[in-house]
Amino acid sequence: MSRSLALEVFAEDAAHEAFLVPFVRRLAGEQTVSVDVRVRSAVGGHGRAMSEFDLFQKTLMQRRLARPDLVVICIDANCKKYAQARREIENQAVLELRESMIIACPDPHIERWYMADPEGFALAVGATPAVLSKNCGRDTYKTLLRNTIHRADHPAPLGGIEFAPELVERMDLFQAGKSDKSLKAFTDDLKSALIRLSSSPEIS
Repeated sequence: MSRSLALEVFAEDAAHEAFLVPFVRRLAGEQTVSVDVRVRSAVGGHGRAMSEFDLFQKTLMQRRLARPDLVVICIDANCKKYAQARREIENQAVLELRESMIIACPDPHIERWYMADPEGFALAVGATPAVLSKNCGRDTYKTLLRNTIHRADHPAPLGGIEFAPELVERMDLFQAGKSDKSLKAFTDDLKSALIRLSSSPEIS
């Protein structure tokens, strides 16, 4: 009998969680793999996410937790170079966990991923976001996301992240990857891991 893949998520905030969970489930569904997604941290920002990840690793190494099949860590690049931001996350992982770790490093912020495919966004929401050159201003993409949804006459009490399931469903992953290299990197890494794990006798 096949089993679901156990996948743990460590993220900065609700915007990361809202996007990542349906995104992981979509890619898993495309590979006909069942996933059990558990969000370990999605409040308190970068520092809290990495502190929770460190505690998780220590507990795991003490054999007090079952080892998951995959661990997704999502931290915004902010104004750092993508490679540097990714390397800093990798360096906090113990060697035993690195092969099962998938890094999501939105460059510069997660809200840019919500709008990576403007045509898919328009199908889901009813308005097309402006295509911006990369801008690391803290609220640039948050404001654009919220304002685009308001232009479509939708309320957005959560700033637009409540539309994440519809946006992920409508997203053309090829086009989104072309417009955002950090999203393509995460998509490719996660897809490769799911394909690899799905070939395991326990899963297939």
